Amino acid sequence: MIDLSSLKTPGWQRILAELHAPAPDDRTFLLRLVAVLAQVSGARQAVLFAVDRAESEDAATALGEPRPVLVWPPAGDGSATSEIEYATDARAAAREAAGGAQVRVFGLEAGSAGAGFYSEDREKGYIIAVPVQQGSPEAGPAGPRGVVTLLVEPRSKQALQTTVAMAEVLAGYTQLHAVRQTLRRTKAASAALDLAARLIASVNTGSTFKGASLQLVNDLSRQVRADRVALGWVKGIASSGAVRVVAVSDTEHVDRRMAMVQKLEAAMDECLDQEQAVMHPPPPAGEGGDVVLAQAITHAHRDLCAADVRMKVVSLPLRQDDKVIGVVTVESTAEGPADVASVELLQAALDLVAPVMMLRRSDDQPLAKRAWTSTLKTGAWLVGPRHTAWKLAALALLLLAIFVTFFSMPYRVEATAELQPRVRHIVSAPIDGIIATLGEGIEPGRTVRKGDVLATMNTDELRLQLLHAQQEHSQYNTEEDGYLQARPPRLSEAYQARARALQAKAKADLAQLNLDRATIVSPIDGVIIAGDLADKVGASVKMGDGMFQIAPLDDIVVIARVSDRDIALIRGPGDEGGATKGEVATKADPSLAFGFVVERIVPLAQSKDGQNTFEVRGKLAGAGPRLRPGMEGVAKLDTGRHSLLWIGTRRIRDQLRLWLWW
Repeated sequence: MIDLSSLKTPGWQRILAELHAPAPDDRTFLLRLVAVLAQVSGARQAVLFAVDRAESEDAATALGEPRPVLVWPPAGDGSATSEIEYATDARAAAREAAGGAQVRVFGLEAGSAGAGFYSEDREKGYIIAVPVQQGSPEAGPAGPRGVVTLLVEPRSKQALQTTVAMAEVLAGYTQLHAVRQTLRRTKAASAALDLAARLIASVNTGSTFKGASLQLVNDLSRQVRADRVALGWVKGIASSGAVRVVAVSDTEHVDRRMAMVQKLEAAMDECLDQEQAVMHPPPPAGEGGDVVLAQAITHAHRDLCAADVRMKVVSLPLRQDDKVIGVVTVESTAEGPADVASVELLQAALDLVAPVMMLRRSDDQPLAKRAWTSTLKTGAWLVGPRHTAWKLAALALLLLAIFVTFFSMPYRVEATAELQPRVRHIVSAPIDGIIATLGEGIEPGRTVRKGDVLATMNTDELRLQLLHAQQEHSQYNTEEDGYLQARPPRLSEAYQARARALQAKAKADLAQLNLDRATIVSPIDGVIIAGDLADKVGASVKMGDGMFQIAPLDDIVVIARVSDRDIALIRGPGDEGGATKGEVATKADPSLAFGFVVERIVPLAQSKDGQNTFEVRGKLAGAGPRLRPGMEGVAKLDTGRHSLLWIGTRRIRDQLRLWLWW
């Protein structure tokens, strides 16, 4: 045991100097502290236990099982820990001491570690449990606690009290170490904030993403006094694609065919694959180094440094929301980042710059690409950050399948349609003759009443025929009377004269009938839908030639030609469920749809335009003034509600049934 009876002894000064020396991390300091406590107390073995604290209201049950972290003296075979003497007693002592902040002493008696300090029999020695704070004070009461157990030989109470007092003093240096670590982190954070502020200010001077990238690499090159700084951006961030160099310091144009650019991209891909900083030459793994950086793969970085043995290269990832969006590679031959502290400083600064660069990149993208990126970002919150697009597509397909299976809507059969009047009267020429005149205003589209004069025929020839027949009738009557008054009466000649008189009378009646029919009148109330004879006045016509077509427009029927693939879905008036209803829209005004009800289905199919169709006649619910006979359009007939899946696969199912039918 070192003699520390005086604070001015060389041994005490050496211990203070060792504990005052800055330590790169907590483990190094605790290793020093455990060694010092063991040497000062003359312990046979010293063990550092870590005791985790769980969130619990009961302090007794909040302590976990102590875990040995390191053992002094270290094992001679080079293993991490030696075999712990009195392991059960040491763990029990560590658990008891972890609940408080004072050094406690436990005696080794009959395998029990619960005996007190003031018991009489202490032949086996003591276990001194020294609580130390492991890690930074920010961990709080729920953080892990460290306890150093010292296995000492039996000694007097006064010597034991002196040992406990010195252990308490030395354990207090953990607070000094924690304060130093906090101060170091604060300085590093301050330096990182200052560097990040400079870089962000430089980035904001660029009007585009390319300009911002050039400002970033140029300013970073000046700040860290590097030979060259390159920025690479991940192509296809959503799918973790390869890195593409977008800017190199003091270089206006980057050609990816250059060997230098290809080596830079290979080094950046190496950093992207490992998702951590990569430095070459790598730092040592021991004190003053970093285990993670020391174990990183640096093949591409070694190739990048092959041209100059003095070259030092470090690649640092740009992260946003735990996603690597880019890589910055810094090359230096003199005062570049050569130690772990510089790498940590650069990484902290770039973590602050990364969101700004991502925002500038987003602002430079087209609207469609920005919308897609926002969709992926929102979808990552829903389905996770990996394979977001595929997961969203699968989710959309699932929701679409559920929707088309259970959502139903009216299924309407579409067919070409034509409007025709229910009643159409054709007015023909009653006699052979010449059209003399037309009625006033008689033309297609004119509304007429029953009995209105449509046209008149030339009756000159008919009047002559009537006059000639009347004269013949009178002559034959006179001849008949003369034959009857003769003596003797000439009966045979009288009979012949009477027959000729009757024949002449028939001719006169026919002529009078034709004269009466020479005036053509409307047979019904309606509208003239055909018959423009204005240019045919004076022309001759034959009896039976069509002259006018008149139809009432208040009763128009819809004639829909339904394909034979859909006719089974159409119901007539006598079918179960009632007649099918539908709507028709004309080409003249597609914005207006008129309802109709099926009246009749013509059972004979007709071939038209290469399709086999059935004629379905329907009655319009209300024929407006816009509807005219002969209009064509599209009719849609309601066949009931069906699911979207049924509607979409109906044609396929019917075709498969035809193919597989036997």
